[in-house]
Amino acid sequence: MPLVPDIDHDFLALPLRVLADAALQRARDLGADHADFRLERVRGQSLRLADGTVETAVDTETLGFAVRVVHNGTWGFAADTELTPDTAAAVAERAVRVAEVAAALSTERIELAAEPAHSDASWVSAYDIDPFTVPVHEKAALLADWSRRLLADPRVDHVDATLAQVKEQKFYADTAGTVTTQQRVRVAPEVEVVAARDGLLDSMRTLAAPAGRGYEYLPTVEAELAGLPELLAEKLAAPSVDPGRYDLVIDPTNLWLTIHESIGHATELDRALGYEAAFAGTTFATVDQLGTLRYGSPIMQVTGDRTVEHGLASIGYDDEGVATSAFDLVRDGVLVGYQRDRRISALRGHERSNGCAFADSPATMPIQRMANVSLAADPAGPSTDGLIGGVERGIYVVGDRSWSIDMQRYNFQFTGQRFYRIENGRLAGQLRDVAYQATTTDFWNSMAALGGPQTYVLGGSFMCGKGQPSQTAAVSHGCPSALFENVRVLNTLQEGGR
Repeated sequence: MPLVPDIDHDFLALPLRVLADAALQRARDLGADHADFRLERVRGQSLRLADGTVETAVDTETLGFAVRVVHNGTWGFAADTELTPDTAAAVAERAVRVAEVAAALSTERIELAAEPAHSDASWVSAYDIDPFTVPVHEKAALLADWSRRLLADPRVDHVDATLAQVKEQKFYADTAGTVTTQQRVRVAPEVEVVAARDGLLDSMRTLAAPAGRGYEYLPTVEAELAGLPELLAEKLAAPSVDPGRYDLVIDPTNLWLTIHESIGHATELDRALGYEAAFAGTTFATVDQLGTLRYGSPIMQVTGDRTVEHGLASIGYDDEGVATSAFDLVRDGVLVGYQRDRRISALRGHERSNGCAFADSPATMPIQRMANVSLAADPAGPSTDGLIGGVERGIYVVGDRSWSIDMQRYNFQFTGQRFYRIENGRLAGQLRDVAYQATTTDFWNSMAALGGPQTYVLGGSFMCGKGQPSQTAAVSHGCPSALFENVRVLNTLQEGGR
């Protein structure tokens, strides 16, 4: 269990409360019904090596603050980068003026669900080594060493090695009395090998997911390197799949993305109510079906969780000052809940938000964003080998790759990193050109068995997009291995007319 580090002193040394006091007092003076102040510093670093040579090394830092108000039932928002009390007060005034202008265009009154005040709260994510304390040359040397080792294998023609890292620090205060200060760190290391043989070009990459961890996470990726050349060679020599119906054992390294697209986005309440449609559409899981929609088989238990350790979407308090929690989305296969922020919660009469507001920078307004949406393991479930052992004719799916889903989060298609034929309960070599296709409810209702806790893995991505203008957020999805029966499998080569 890692020790929880302190929030960086240089961030705490910024005039956080002075600026917040100036902004919130000005908003009160101008008659705002609600006002909140959010100051952020977001540091990013991206390192990419091609065949052991540094191709890009980029450092970014964003520092600024925003004031959001509800004035006469209308949103107002403004932001700036000059950290002075006078500027903070002026930004609050701008936010109120924006609300006054927007009032003529508003069609409904903005209300926020009630939330208890959280005074002087702080939260820091769990990590051992702050990646920003490790010199860039040391990181580059490590990635170069990985690359050289792989390039020494004649089965590998090209190697890409990348490391992305983010440190996000936020100070929040509002007119209800909530004050929070938070810091979280996340890293995303990845290595991909490429080869061309007999007219085929393909790749294989590491499966370790981005995580809310520090630099100590990198050995997880290194442990996978030795196996990549053989896996890629097997893939290039593998036969193309015969399309048809198969039982699928899907590894959590693939299933997390299916959860993200077909459950995570589909259970965002703003989509269900039609308030979000500009980026990736709405959802088939509409509110009139809450409590009755048979989302999946009775063994399906799905939660949203903003508190899980090392989750990319984990935080102590969201960007509306709401204390985060875990909550049910699907229980015994039935849709029972949604992800909500304070405004959307108020529209549905909910007492509380479940802490799903997030803004990706100090220049953007918080919108409802995804929690860590995860599928529970069977407490007494088998190993992945045990699931495979029960399949007579099927395919084992490992690792994520491309995907497609419609604007209602209903019809989808997913590929993967690698696929293995299952014959009489045993793996019988890799296959190529595989994609599985289904509707969301058909797919999850075909789930016949879940692996045990020993198969559970937390996957995820740094780059979940939503909103207009678009914002990105990091999110994790945990799941075990799972068995799905009689799923349609396509041959992607044939589907492409080749």
